[in-house]
Amino acid sequence: MARPRQPIDLLVAKGRKNLTKKEIEERRKQEVKAPADNIEPPSYLPANLKKEFNRLAKEMVEIGIMSNLDCEALARAIISEYNYQKVSKKLLKMGVDNPKYYDTVLLQEKLFKMVRQSANDLGLTISSRCKLVVPKKEEKEEDPITAKFGDI
Repeated sequence: MARPRQPIDLLVAKGRKNLTKKEIEERRKQEVKAPADNIEPPSYLPANLKKEFNRLAKEMVEIGIMSNLDCEALARAIISEYNYQKVSKKLLKMGVDNPKYYDTVLLQEKLFKMVRQSANDLGLTISSRCKLVVPKKEEKEEDPITAKFGDI
């Protein structure tokens, strides 16, 4: 099974492929980059969830992992999280002896899976962000004496 294609900046940063400047430029031209100039919460979100949408969207744009295409996915993640919290609060109030308890636990479990999956897809978890980070090449620090006088 073939590995998924990696962005050229990631390949260059890793330094494991010997690509010519022409090949690198061609790969950059082929890569799809979605703009992040029109990120707005969907109209169906209530005001309190729009605030959360704007907060998360701002953070995601700052680290460069959100585009205009991700607005609906983020809205779905926020709705799932909101519903998960509501069900969790209901469970805390409900006793184990309540006949609806186990049905509510199953609903909570489904919502948790939805929240976790959407968070992973959007880079909202630590492990998913680690996969998104482009490693930077370490720049060699020059010895101050060599920098000033050159090799003697």
